[in-house]
Amino acid sequence: MRTTPRTVPRLLWLAIPLAYPLYFYRLDAVGLFGPDEPRYASIGRHMALSGDWITPRLWGHPWFEKPALLYWMTGAAFRLGLGTELAPRLPVALLAAAFLAFFWWIVRREFGARAAWLAALILGTCGEWLGFSQVGVPDLPLTVAFSAAMLLALPWIGRGDARFLPAASAMLGLAVLAKGLTPLALAAPVLPAAWWAGRKRGAETRSWFGRELLRASAIAPFLAVALPWYLLCYLRNGPVFLTDFFWRHHFMRFVSGDLLHGRPWWYYLPVFAGAFLPWTPLLPLLGRRAAYRDPRRLFLLAWALFGLVFFSISVNKLAGYVLPLLPAAALLAALALDEAAPEGRFPRAGLAACALLLIAFPLAARALPAALAGGLSRASQPTFEWWWTAPVAVALAVWLLEARGRRLAAVAVVAAGAAAGMGYVKFAAAPGVDRAASARQLWRSMAGRAQGVCIANLERNWLYSLNYYSVTPLPECSAQPRPIEVRQSPGQPPYLAPASGAQNDTVDLGSANVVLSPFRNSIR
Repeated sequence: MRTTPRTVPRLLWLAIPLAYPLYFYRLDAVGLFGPDEPRYASIGRHMALSGDWITPRLWGHPWFEKPALLYWMTGAAFRLGLGTELAPRLPVALLAAAFLAFFWWIVRREFGARAAWLAALILGTCGEWLGFSQVGVPDLPLTVAFSAAMLLALPWIGRGDARFLPAASAMLGLAVLAKGLTPLALAAPVLPAAWWAGRKRGAETRSWFGRELLRASAIAPFLAVALPWYLLCYLRNGPVFLTDFFWRHHFMRFVSGDLLHGRPWWYYLPVFAGAFLPWTPLLPLLGRRAAYRDPRRLFLLAWALFGLVFFSISVNKLAGYVLPLLPAAALLAALALDEAAPEGRFPRAGLAACALLLIAFPLAARALPAALAGGLSRASQPTFEWWWTAPVAVALAVWLLEARGRRLAAVAVVAAGAAAGMGYVKFAAAPGVDRAASARQLWRSMAGRAQGVCIANLERNWLYSLNYYSVTPLPECSAQPRPIEVRQSPGQPPYLAPASGAQNDTVDLGSANVVLSPFRNSIR
């Protein structure tokens, strides 16, 4: 059942066209949206324009919510001349694709070629991995840097091979530049895994493991990568940086619900299952006890479980927090799938179930605009269309391939279905998402007369998006009245309306109009 030499080039030719719809197709079809993406992009753009690459500034004010890595990526993209949507997003998409190549290489080196292809195909088509590869937020850069550090530790844990420890240390430093102290907490399983591996080699080896971890060549790369920005930012901004960054956005985020992201302790159980779609049926494979005699696999399991417990303890919870756990889960699932007996029932039924779950992509395409506008509970039930039965045909093909011993081909078929599904989501959902969640069209409707527009009332997500496109934030109408006001009704897109006492007017949009009336609440 091992991969033959001829299979790898064939899969490589498949992986290249799969990457385009998954990561690069229509990256700029939707304007920046949500509370985070426009803010981070604004900070990166300010760095590019001002030349100040140390202090993050949001619309002129220091902003210490996240460290600088994502801002540097976005700022560099702006300096290269990328557009307002591509500059924040293309670096993240490129990073996601590049990590999959590294992921394949390190897994192939440790576990063999077929396991590497299985793991790369599974991780590369996981729903949450795909979603966060399309937006300019720090979750994916954190995941890439942190996961690279953990994976580079595998040879040391498995065989005592310390050659990659300096590189692992540098990547952990990069992860700290992506999202602060979180990766240091998530890396805690390295120490007990190293101790357990050394235990099997005797007391002398255990002490050698400790010395190897603490030697200068393992620590210096981390300090060289992570420390300079933190030190320079403190020297330039003083104690307010330490208070805001470490106290408010680390300690208080963990123990307090003041940031309005409080969730129950079990929140990440369904979230993680959803994040792994369409491969969720493979998660039971992670429960095979016999596989964990290998200290490397025990380390991978500790990586995933410790992170799940750590994030569950935190008061504030967001779905993207579990993204750094997906590479470990994908690799464990791939290893279990690689070793499962050809005649076993679970691989066949499990992969067929994965194929059936491809239905999640067309469902997401229909629900996404309404879900982003007013929450998932407000999204209407999509109307069934006959071609949604395509996953049934994919499941049948997967079943037959697995029955004939073509497991790698069966996984590749599911991955190809995910690529087609992701391409459909981008094509079908983008116009609705752009209208329902991004202020790009709103800004275009007022760009020629922005000096006469003020903000009457606007939800936070829309305000951040509008501020990104306007570059200079529009004033509040209460402080600086203007003839035209931006207003918003709950759960509806914002609209332009004349100020009280002003006459109705019309803004020409070419083929469409925005009617300026206090009684209209939509863009037509």
